[in-house]
Amino acid sequence: MELSFTRGNGDLDQMIEELIRKADGIHHPEFVREMIISALKAGQETDYLADLKMLNNTMKEMRYTNKVFAPYRQKKKVTIFGSARTDPSEPIYQKCVDFSRELVKRGFMTITGGGGGIMQAGNQGAGSENSFAVNIRLPFEQNPNPVMAQNPRLITYKYFFNRKVAFVKESDAIAVFPGGFGTLDEAMEVFTLIQTGKTAPKPLVLIDDDSGYWDRFFDFIKASMLGKGLISAEDFSIFSISRSVEEAINAIESFYRIYHSLRFVNGTLVVRLTKDLTDDQIETLSNEFPEIRRAGTLIKRSGPLPEESDEPDLLNLPRIAFAFDHQHYGLLIAFLGRINTF
Repeated sequence: MELSFTRGNGDLDQMIEELIRKADGIHHPEFVREMIISALKAGQETDYLADLKMLNNTMKEMRYTNKVFAPYRQKKKVTIFGSARTDPSEPIYQKCVDFSRELVKRGFMTITGGGGGIMQAGNQGAGSENSFAVNIRLPFEQNPNPVMAQNPRLITYKYFFNRKVAFVKESDAIAVFPGGFGTLDEAMEVFTLIQTGKTAPKPLVLIDDDSGYWDRFFDFIKASMLGKGLISAEDFSIFSISRSVEEAINAIESFYRIYHSLRFVNGTLVVRLTKDLTDDQIETLSNEFPEIRRAGTLIKRSGPLPEESDEPDLLNLPRIAFAFDHQHYGLLIAFLGRINTF
């Protein structure tokens, strides 16, 4: 039987609907139905056991991720990346402890990879009660740190890609301390996701050590990437380099001073704010950022669109809306930064 996501599966559709009813307490049953159909289709189409195991484990890991984070959805969180090999005696370790401790004072929670080094420093400063750890099974280097070893907010993944989703999806900001291949991999992933619009804009703060680790990185991308035309000048808006805890905290907090969140609705970019903008301020944005909107369109004040009704807690926020030119996600970060100056 060839299965369809439309309701053309005969008695099977009724059986699935009955299964959902009997399970009880199912939210958004139309999507759960599609997941069941996907599982059945995978069983029909895939005879290679390793592929089915990967699909199964991926679903289980993501389900558990949602379960752990769901009670804290209204709490802002900062993901901290950095080397597992950083020793507690190093100044950058203490800087991370101070950074995460200050984040908690400002109302944030932290998310780390749950291992040693910078990850442990991030959990240590925030304290177990204000921390998440998204760990990965590795043959070395990645046992849970003692701060998080018995924590109910410790998640251990088999797959890096699920772990990366948790790091970015659940965070409101990313802080990156010096590190090796793994740290750079995580940082570059966030660069790419923001540059291509595959994650919502968020602060990406590179926190430097006394040796100028990130300064040298900046020199490299300026000479070898921008210099060869491999990135655009506007991509430098995606990140900032901070040399102190206070500077890093300010970069994160100021990002949300007026800007709240955004959403695309049928090609329209809706930018939700914590306060109304004046007509003059909207005109200033239009004049300073003409490239950000499609030709012949305007930035306008907006109420909540009908499609936003699935986020009822955000309906009272003021908004502006416009037809966004998807070539300019780097410029979008600068645009949001300009909003926060008003």
